[in-house]
Amino acid sequence: MVTQTTTPFDLARLPDKQALVNEFVGKPIKSLRTPAMVIDRAAFADNCARMHQNAKDWGASFRGHVKSHKTAEGTKLQLDSAVDKTEAVVVSTLMEAWSIVKAGLVTDGTVKDILYGLPVGVNKIQDLAALWDEMELNGGVVRLLIDNAEQVRALEEYEKQREKPRSWSVFVKVDGGQKRAGVEPSITALRPILELLFASPATTIYGFYCHAGNAYASTSIPEASSFLSAEVECVNIAALTAKKICTEFSVKPPADGFVLAVGSTPTAHAASAEARQQLNRLLHGRLELHAGNYPLLDLQQLHTSLVGEKRVAQKVLATVISYYPNRSADGSDEALCDAGAIAMSKDTGPSGGFGDVVGKPWKLGRISQEHGILVAHPSGSYSSGSPEGKLEIGEVIEIVGQHACLITAAYPWYYIVDSKEGADKVIDVWVPWKGW
Repeated sequence: MVTQTTTPFDLARLPDKQALVNEFVGKPIKSLRTPAMVIDRAAFADNCARMHQNAKDWGASFRGHVKSHKTAEGTKLQLDSAVDKTEAVVVSTLMEAWSIVKAGLVTDGTVKDILYGLPVGVNKIQDLAALWDEMELNGGVVRLLIDNAEQVRALEEYEKQREKPRSWSVFVKVDGGQKRAGVEPSITALRPILELLFASPATTIYGFYCHAGNAYASTSIPEASSFLSAEVECVNIAALTAKKICTEFSVKPPADGFVLAVGSTPTAHAASAEARQQLNRLLHGRLELHAGNYPLLDLQQLHTSLVGEKRVAQKVLATVISYYPNRSADGSDEALCDAGAIAMSKDTGPSGGFGDVVGKPWKLGRISQEHGILVAHPSGSYSSGSPEGKLEIGEVIEIVGQHACLITAAYPWYYIVDSKEGADKVIDVWVPWKGW
Protein backbone atom coordinates (compact mmCIF):
# COMPACT_ATOMS: atom_id res chain seq x y z
CA MET A 1 0.00 0.00 0.00
CA VAL A 2 1.25 3.50 -0.85
CA THR A 3 1.69 5.72 2.20
CA GLN A 4 2.53 9.34 2.67
CA THR A 5 4.41 10.78 5.61
CA THR A 6 4.06 14.55 5.41
CA THR A 7 1.92 15.23 8.50
CA PRO A 8 1.48 17.48 10.24
CA PHE A 9 1.70 20.00 7.41
CA ASP A 10 4.23 22.82 7.72
CA LEU A 11 2.27 26.06 7.46
CA ALA A 12 5.24 28.40 8.00
CA ARG A 13 5.38 29.25 4.30
CA LEU A 14 2.00 31.03 4.41
CA PRO A 15 2.10 34.85 4.41
CA ASP A 16 2.19 36.48 7.84
CA LYS A 17 -1.33 37.68 8.63
CA GLN A 18 -0.33 40.23 11.25
CA ALA A 19 2.19 41.85 8.93
CA LEU A 20 -0.47 42.11 6.23
CA VAL A 21 -2.99 43.55 8.69
CA ASN A 22 -0.44 46.14 9.79
CA GLU A 23 0.27 47.10 6.19
CA PHE A 24 -3.22 47.18 4.68
CA VAL A 25 -5.95 47.74 7.29
CA GLY A 26 -7.39 51.21 6.87
CA LYS A 27 -6.27 51.57 3.26
CA PRO A 28 -8.85 52.50 0.57
CA ILE A 29 -9.48 49.45 -1.60
CA LYS A 30 -8.97 51.48 -4.77
CA SER A 31 -5.36 52.08 -3.67
CA LEU A 32 -4.49 48.36 -3.59
CA ARG A 33 -2.20 46.71 -6.11
CA THR A 34 -4.30 44.91 -8.70
CA PRO A 35 -5.50 42.31 -9.35
CA ALA A 36 -6.81 41.96 -5.79
CA MET A 37 -9.45 39.75 -4.20
CA VAL A 38 -11.92 41.62 -1.97
CA ILE A 39 -14.47 39.91 0.29
CA ASP A 40 -17.38 41.65 2.01
CA ARG A 41 -17.49 40.14 5.51
CA ALA A 42 -21.02 41.37 6.19
CA ALA A 43 -22.42 39.72 3.06
CA PHE A 44 -20.38 36.57 3.78
CA ALA A 45 -21.77 36.34 7.34
CA ASP A 46 -25.33 37.02 6.16
CA ASN A 47 -25.07 34.22 3.59
CA CYS A 48 -23.89 31.86 6.33
CA ALA A 49 -26.82 32.79 8.57
CA ARG A 50 -29.29 32.31 5.70
CA MET A 51 -27.93 28.84 5.01
CA HIS A 52 -28.27 27.87 8.66
CA GLN A 53 -31.88 29.03 8.50
CA ASN A 54 -32.45 26.94 5.37
CA ALA A 55 -31.13 23.84 7.12
CA LYS A 56 -33.31 24.49 10.18
CA ASP A 57 -36.41 25.09 8.05
CA TRP A 58 -35.71 21.91 6.10
CA GLY A 59 -35.27 19.92 9.28
CA ALA A 60 -31.61 19.03 8.70
CA SER A 61 -28.27 19.44 10.39
CA PHE A 62 -25.65 21.39 8.44
CA ARG A 63 -22.07 20.70 7.35
CA GLY A 64 -20.11 23.59 5.86
CA HIS A 65 -17.63 23.00 3.04
CA VAL A 66 -14.56 25.21 3.48
CA LYS A 67 -13.07 24.70 0.00
CA SER A 68 -14.22 28.03 -1.46
CA HIS A 69 -12.34 30.36 0.91
CA LYS A 70 -9.96 28.02 2.83
CA THR A 71 -9.57 30.34 5.84
CA ALA A 72 -9.96 30.14 9.61
CA GLU A 73 -12.02 33.34 9.66
CA GLY A 74 -14.42 32.10 6.99
CA THR A 75 -14.79 28.73 8.70
CA LYS A 76 -15.84 30.40 11.96
CA LEU A 77 -18.49 32.41 10.16
CA GLN A 78 -19.77 29.30 8.38
CA LEU A 79 -20.15 27.33 11.60
CA ASP A 80 -21.28 29.98 14.09
CA SER A 81 -23.80 32.41 12.60
CA ALA A 82 -26.48 34.72 13.94
CA VAL A 83 -29.00 31.92 13.35
CA ASP A 84 -27.39 28.67 14.45
CA LYS A 85 -24.18 26.81 15.19
CA THR A 86 -22.70 23.62 13.80
CA GLU A 87 -19.39 21.84 14.39
CA ALA A 88 -19.13 19.80 11.16
CA VAL A 89 -17.14 20.63 8.04
CA VAL A 90 -16.16 19.13 4.71
CA VAL A 91 -12.62 19.63 3.41
CA SER A 92 -11.35 18.96 -0.09
CA THR A 93 -7.65 18.80 0.84
CA LEU A 94 -5.55 17.58 3.72
CA MET A 95 -4.02 21.05 3.89
CA GLU A 96 -7.47 22.42 4.76
CA ALA A 97 -7.96 19.77 7.42
CA TRP A 98 -4.56 20.27 9.06
CA SER A 99 -4.90 24.05 8.86
CA ILE A 100 -8.19 23.85 10.74
CA VAL A 101 -6.34 21.98 13.48
CA LYS A 102 -3.34 24.31 13.48
CA ALA A 103 -5.61 27.37 13.59
CA GLY A 104 -6.96 26.17 16.94
CA LEU A 105 -10.47 25.54 15.63
CA VAL A 106 -10.50 22.01 17.06
CA THR A 107 -9.10 22.83 20.49
CA ASP A 108 -11.58 25.70 20.93
CA GLY A 109 -14.52 23.45 19.94
CA THR A 110 -15.41 25.26 16.71
CA VAL A 111 -14.79 22.10 14.64
CA LYS A 112 -15.43 18.61 16.01
CA ASP A 113 -16.24 16.68 12.83
CA ILE A 114 -14.12 16.74 9.66
CA LEU A 115 -15.20 14.89 6.54
CA TYR A 116 -12.48 14.40 3.94
CA GLY A 117 -14.55 15.16 0.86
CA LEU A 118 -12.98 12.88 -1.76
CA PRO A 119 -13.27 9.10 -1.88
CA VAL A 120 -10.25 8.22 0.21
CA GLY A 121 -7.00 7.75 -1.70
CA VAL A 122 -4.84 4.93 -0.41
CA ASN A 123 -1.86 7.32 -0.35
CA LYS A 124 -3.73 9.59 2.09
CA ILE A 125 -4.65 7.05 4.78
CA GLN A 126 -1.57 7.58 6.94
CA ASP A 127 -2.10 11.35 6.91
CA LEU A 128 -5.76 10.94 7.74
CA ALA A 129 -4.93 8.60 10.59
CA ALA A 130 -2.54 11.18 12.04
CA LEU A 131 -5.26 13.79 11.65
CA TRP A 132 -7.71 11.56 13.50
CA ASP A 133 -5.15 11.11 16.31
CA GLU A 134 -5.02 14.89 16.63
CA MET A 135 -8.79 15.27 16.52
CA GLU A 136 -9.31 12.57 19.17
CA LEU A 137 -7.32 14.61 21.68
CA ASN A 138 -10.24 17.04 21.72
CA GLY A 139 -13.10 14.59 21.24
CA GLY A 140 -13.24 15.13 17.46
CA VAL A 141 -13.66 12.70 14.60
CA VAL A 142 -12.48 12.31 11.01
CA ARG A 143 -14.91 10.76 8.53
CA LEU A 144 -14.19 9.33 5.08
CA LEU A 145 -16.00 8.84 1.77
CA ILE A 146 -15.97 5.33 0.29
CA ASP A 147 -17.08 4.26 -3.19
CA ASN A 148 -14.78 1.32 -4.00
CA ALA A 149 -13.93 -2.00 -2.39
CA GLU A 150 -10.17 -1.40 -2.72
CA GLN A 151 -10.47 1.61 -0.42
CA VAL A 152 -11.95 -0.64 2.26
CA ARG A 153 -9.20 -3.21 1.83
CA ALA A 154 -6.55 -0.49 2.09
CA LEU A 155 -8.06 0.73 5.37
CA GLU A 156 -8.07 -2.84 6.68
CA GLU A 157 -4.42 -3.28 5.71
CA TYR A 158 -3.46 -0.06 7.46
CA GLU A 159 -5.37 -0.84 10.64
CA LYS A 160 -3.78 -4.30 10.91
CA GLN A 161 -0.44 -2.51 11.43
CA ARG A 162 -1.72 -0.55 14.39
CA GLU A 163 -1.36 -1.77 17.95
CA LYS A 164 -4.98 -0.83 18.57
CA PRO A 165 -6.91 -1.04 15.29
CA ARG A 166 -9.77 1.42 14.83
CA SER A 167 -12.95 1.45 12.80
CA TRP A 168 -13.32 4.42 10.45
CA SER A 169 -16.60 6.31 10.30
CA VAL A 170 -17.53 6.42 6.63
CA PHE A 171 -20.08 7.87 4.27
CA VAL A 172 -20.82 5.85 1.17
CA LYS A 173 -20.54 8.25 -1.76
CA VAL A 174 -23.57 7.88 -4.01
CA ASP A 175 -23.51 8.99 -7.65
CA GLY A 176 -26.52 11.21 -8.30
CA GLY A 177 -26.05 10.96 -12.05
CA GLN A 178 -23.12 13.35 -12.51
CA LYS A 179 -20.65 10.52 -13.23
CA ARG A 180 -18.05 12.29 -11.10
CA ALA A 181 -17.66 9.97 -8.11
CA GLY A 182 -19.77 7.51 -6.19
CA VAL A 183 -21.69 4.24 -6.36
CA GLU A 184 -24.78 4.08 -8.54
CA PRO A 185 -27.97 4.20 -6.41
CA SER A 186 -29.17 0.72 -7.35
CA ILE A 187 -29.38 -2.38 -5.20
CA THR A 188 -27.14 -4.22 -7.65
CA ALA A 189 -24.36 -1.66 -7.35
CA LEU A 190 -24.81 -0.87 -3.66
CA ARG A 191 -25.14 -4.33 -2.13
CA PRO A 192 -21.55 -5.57 -2.70
CA ILE A 193 -19.89 -2.47 -1.23
CA LEU A 194 -22.37 -2.29 1.67
CA GLU A 195 -21.86 -5.94 2.58
CA LEU A 196 -18.09 -5.41 2.54
CA LEU A 197 -18.36 -2.28 4.71
CA PHE A 198 -20.59 -4.00 7.25
CA ALA A 199 -18.29 -7.03 7.39
CA SER A 200 -15.06 -5.04 7.67
CA PRO A 201 -13.61 -4.35 11.13
CA ALA A 202 -12.03 -1.20 9.69
CA THR A 203 -15.25 0.60 8.75
CA THR A 204 -18.54 1.70 10.28
CA ILE A 205 -21.18 3.17 7.98
CA TYR A 206 -22.19 6.61 9.24
CA GLY A 207 -24.36 7.58 6.29
CA PHE A 208 -24.74 8.22 2.59
CA TYR A 209 -23.47 11.28 0.73
CA CYS A 210 -24.61 12.83 -2.54
CA HIS A 211 -23.65 16.09 -4.29
CA ALA A 212 -25.85 17.44 -7.11
CA GLY A 213 -23.26 19.21 -9.20
CA ASN A 214 -25.75 19.24 -12.06
CA ALA A 215 -28.01 21.50 -9.97
CA TYR A 216 -25.95 24.49 -11.11
CA ALA A 217 -28.12 24.39 -14.24
CA SER A 218 -31.13 25.38 -12.12
CA THR A 219 -32.80 28.70 -12.94
CA SER A 220 -35.64 28.64 -10.41
CA ILE A 221 -36.62 27.40 -6.97
CA PRO A 222 -38.81 24.60 -8.43
CA GLU A 223 -35.92 23.35 -10.56
CA ALA A 224 -33.46 23.43 -7.67
CA SER A 225 -36.04 21.72 -5.45
CA SER A 226 -36.38 18.91 -7.97
CA PHE A 227 -32.61 18.37 -7.92
CA LEU A 228 -32.72 18.39 -4.11
CA SER A 229 -35.47 15.75 -4.10
CA ALA A 230 -33.43 13.65 -6.52
CA GLU A 231 -30.43 13.82 -4.18
CA VAL A 232 -32.57 12.69 -1.26
CA GLU A 233 -33.97 9.86 -3.35
CA CYS A 234 -30.45 8.59 -4.11
CA VAL A 235 -29.24 8.49 -0.51
CA ASN A 236 -32.60 7.22 0.74
CA ILE A 237 -32.42 4.22 -1.60
CA ALA A 238 -28.93 3.53 -0.32
CA ALA A 239 -30.05 3.76 3.31
CA LEU A 240 -33.00 1.43 2.71
CA THR A 241 -30.68 -1.11 1.08
CA ALA A 242 -28.35 -0.82 4.07
CA LYS A 243 -31.20 -1.40 6.51
CA LYS A 244 -32.22 -4.57 4.67
CA ILE A 245 -28.63 -5.87 4.78
CA CYS A 246 -28.51 -5.08 8.51
CA THR A 247 -31.56 -7.27 9.02
CA GLU A 248 -30.15 -10.10 6.92
CA PHE A 249 -26.78 -10.11 8.69
CA SER A 250 -28.02 -9.21 12.18
CA VAL A 251 -26.02 -5.97 12.11
CA LYS A 252 -27.23 -3.06 14.19
CA PRO A 253 -27.66 0.19 12.25
CA PRO A 254 -26.69 3.45 14.00
CA ALA A 255 -28.94 4.09 16.99
CA ASP A 256 -29.98 7.50 15.66
CA GLY A 257 -30.22 6.36 12.03
CA PHE A 258 -28.00 6.70 8.99
CA VAL A 259 -27.13 10.23 7.90
CA LEU A 260 -28.60 11.24 4.55
CA ALA A 261 -26.14 13.93 3.41
CA VAL A 262 -27.13 16.00 0.40
CA GLY A 263 -26.56 19.42 -1.06
CA SER A 264 -24.85 21.75 -3.46
CA THR A 265 -25.22 25.50 -3.18
CA PRO A 266 -28.27 25.67 -5.52
CA THR A 267 -30.09 22.77 -3.88
CA ALA A 268 -29.17 24.05 -0.42
CA HIS A 269 -30.70 27.41 -1.34
CA ALA A 270 -33.89 25.53 -2.23
CA ALA A 271 -34.08 23.77 1.15
CA SER A 272 -37.06 25.17 3.04
CA ALA A 273 -40.06 24.17 5.13
CA GLU A 274 -42.06 23.92 1.89
CA ALA A 275 -39.41 21.70 0.31
CA ARG A 276 -39.48 19.43 3.37
CA GLN A 277 -43.25 19.04 3.05
CA GLN A 278 -42.74 17.77 -0.48
CA LEU A 279 -40.60 14.93 0.88
CA ASN A 280 -43.63 12.82 1.62
CA ARG A 281 -41.74 9.57 1.21
CA LEU A 282 -40.46 7.67 4.26
CA LEU A 283 -36.90 8.70 5.04
CA HIS A 284 -34.57 5.93 6.17
CA GLY A 285 -32.26 8.24 8.06
CA ARG A 286 -31.76 11.82 9.21
CA LEU A 287 -31.01 14.66 6.85
CA GLU A 288 -27.75 16.58 6.69
CA LEU A 289 -27.31 19.51 4.30
CA HIS A 290 -23.93 20.52 2.90
CA ALA A 291 -22.74 23.36 0.64
CA GLY A 292 -19.56 25.32 -0.05
CA ASN A 293 -19.89 28.19 -2.55
CA TYR A 294 -22.77 29.89 -0.72
CA PRO A 295 -20.81 32.32 1.53
CA LEU A 296 -19.17 33.97 -1.50
CA LEU A 297 -21.45 33.38 -4.50
CA ASP A 298 -20.66 34.40 -8.11
CA LEU A 299 -22.14 34.88 -11.59
CA GLN A 300 -22.92 31.18 -11.88
CA GLN A 301 -25.03 31.33 -8.74
CA LEU A 302 -26.70 34.56 -9.91
CA HIS A 303 -27.71 32.77 -13.10
CA THR A 304 -29.69 30.25 -11.05
CA SER A 305 -31.88 33.21 -9.94
CA LEU A 306 -31.85 31.79 -6.41
CA VAL A 307 -29.79 34.72 -5.09
CA GLY A 308 -29.56 38.43 -5.79
CA GLU A 309 -26.59 40.65 -6.65
CA LYS A 310 -26.32 42.15 -3.16
CA ARG A 311 -25.59 38.71 -1.71
CA VAL A 312 -22.42 38.20 -3.79
CA ALA A 313 -19.63 38.69 -1.26
CA GLN A 314 -16.54 38.61 -3.50
CA LYS A 315 -15.09 40.68 -6.31
CA VAL A 316 -11.77 41.19 -8.03
CA LEU A 317 -10.22 44.63 -8.38
CA ALA A 318 -8.50 45.21 -11.73
CA THR A 319 -6.96 48.23 -13.44
CA VAL A 320 -7.76 49.38 -16.98
CA ILE A 321 -4.40 49.52 -18.77
CA SER A 322 -5.40 50.29 -22.38
CA TYR A 323 -8.40 51.27 -24.51
CA TYR A 324 -9.39 50.46 -28.13
CA PRO A 325 -12.17 52.56 -29.72
CA ASN A 326 -14.45 50.78 -32.21
CA ARG A 327 -12.35 47.59 -32.18
CA SER A 328 -15.15 45.02 -31.72
CA ALA A 329 -16.77 43.44 -34.78
CA ASP A 330 -19.94 45.45 -34.06
CA GLY A 331 -17.99 48.69 -33.81
CA SER A 332 -18.12 49.00 -30.04
CA ASP A 333 -15.09 49.80 -27.91
CA GLU A 334 -12.83 47.34 -26.11
CA ALA A 335 -10.41 47.79 -23.23
CA LEU A 336 -7.55 45.91 -21.59
CA CYS A 337 -7.25 45.17 -17.86
CA ASP A 338 -4.63 43.48 -15.70
CA ALA A 339 -6.83 40.54 -14.65
CA GLY A 340 -6.66 37.47 -16.87
CA ALA A 341 -6.93 33.70 -16.51
CA ILE A 342 -4.61 33.54 -13.50
CA ALA A 343 -6.70 36.13 -11.64
CA MET A 344 -10.20 35.09 -12.76
CA SER A 345 -9.95 31.37 -13.69
CA LYS A 346 -10.89 30.14 -17.15
CA ASP A 347 -14.46 29.20 -16.20
CA THR A 348 -17.28 30.66 -18.21
CA GLY A 349 -20.97 30.27 -17.52
CA PRO A 350 -24.47 30.65 -18.93
CA SER A 351 -24.27 34.44 -18.64
CA GLY A 352 -21.27 34.50 -21.00
CA GLY A 353 -17.76 35.77 -20.51
CA PHE A 354 -15.49 35.46 -17.51
CA GLY A 355 -16.89 38.22 -15.31
CA ASP A 356 -19.11 41.30 -15.18
CA VAL A 357 -17.86 44.78 -14.31
CA VAL A 358 -19.77 46.26 -11.38
CA GLY A 359 -21.63 49.48 -12.20
CA LYS A 360 -20.60 49.65 -15.86
CA PRO A 361 -21.91 47.95 -19.02
CA TRP A 362 -18.78 45.85 -19.57
CA LYS A 363 -17.76 42.24 -19.17
CA LEU A 364 -14.52 40.31 -19.26
CA GLY A 365 -15.05 38.80 -22.69
CA ARG A 366 -11.67 37.27 -23.52
CA ILE A 367 -8.67 36.40 -21.41
CA SER A 368 -4.99 35.59 -21.67
CA GLN A 369 -2.77 34.47 -18.83
CA GLU A 370 -2.21 37.85 -17.16
CA HIS A 371 -4.64 40.22 -18.85
CA GLY A 372 -8.24 40.36 -19.95
CA ILE A 373 -10.19 42.00 -22.77
CA LEU A 374 -13.20 44.02 -21.64
CA VAL A 375 -16.09 44.23 -24.10
CA ALA A 376 -19.47 45.96 -24.09
CA HIS A 377 -22.11 44.17 -22.04
CA PRO A 378 -25.17 46.43 -21.55
CA SER A 379 -27.32 43.53 -20.32
CA GLY A 380 -24.88 42.40 -17.65
CA SER A 381 -25.95 41.65 -14.10
CA TYR A 382 -24.23 44.71 -12.69
CA SER A 383 -24.62 47.22 -15.54
CA SER A 384 -28.19 48.39 -15.00
CA GLY A 385 -28.59 52.04 -14.10
CA SER A 386 -25.10 53.00 -15.26
CA PRO A 387 -25.22 55.95 -17.69
CA GLU A 388 -21.46 56.09 -18.24
CA GLY A 389 -20.07 53.43 -20.50
CA LYS A 390 -16.50 54.47 -21.25
CA LEU A 391 -13.59 53.21 -19.21
CA GLU A 392 -10.57 55.35 -18.44
CA ILE A 393 -6.98 54.15 -18.53
CA GLY A 394 -5.80 53.83 -14.93
CA GLU A 395 -9.34 53.31 -13.61
CA VAL A 396 -9.77 50.60 -10.97
CA ILE A 397 -12.80 48.46 -11.74
CA GLU A 398 -14.59 45.73 -9.79
CA ILE A 399 -15.28 42.41 -11.51
CA VAL A 400 -17.56 39.64 -10.27
CA GLY A 401 -16.40 36.41 -11.87
CA GLN A 402 -18.10 33.20 -12.88
CA HIS A 403 -16.74 30.77 -10.28
CA ALA A 404 -15.67 32.11 -6.88
CA CYS A 405 -14.05 28.86 -5.72
CA LEU A 406 -11.46 28.87 -8.48
CA ILE A 407 -10.96 32.64 -8.42
CA THR A 408 -10.07 32.73 -4.72
CA ALA A 409 -7.48 30.00 -5.32
CA ALA A 410 -5.39 32.51 -7.28
CA TYR A 411 -4.77 34.88 -4.38
CA PRO A 412 -2.21 34.66 -1.53
CA TRP A 413 -4.51 36.75 0.69
CA TYR A 414 -7.91 38.44 0.59
CA TYR A 415 -8.68 42.04 1.51
CA ILE A 416 -11.71 42.17 3.78
CA VAL A 417 -14.26 44.98 3.78
CA ASP A 418 -17.59 45.28 5.58
CA SER A 419 -20.54 46.82 3.76
CA LYS A 420 -22.19 47.59 7.10
CA GLU A 421 -19.24 49.80 8.00
CA GLY A 422 -18.61 51.24 4.55
CA ALA A 423 -17.02 48.97 1.98
CA ASP A 424 -14.32 51.33 0.72
CA LYS A 425 -11.55 50.51 3.21
CA VAL A 426 -9.74 47.34 4.26
CA ILE A 427 -10.74 46.17 7.76
CA ASP A 428 -8.92 42.82 7.83
CA VAL A 429 -6.81 40.43 5.76
CA TRP A 430 -7.52 36.71 5.50
CA VAL A 431 -4.74 34.31 4.47
CA PRO A 432 -6.05 31.17 2.73
CA TRP A 433 -4.54 27.73 3.12
CA LYS A 434 -2.55 26.70 0.08
CA GLY A 435 -1.58 23.24 -1.04
CA TRP A 436 -3.02 19.74 -0.95
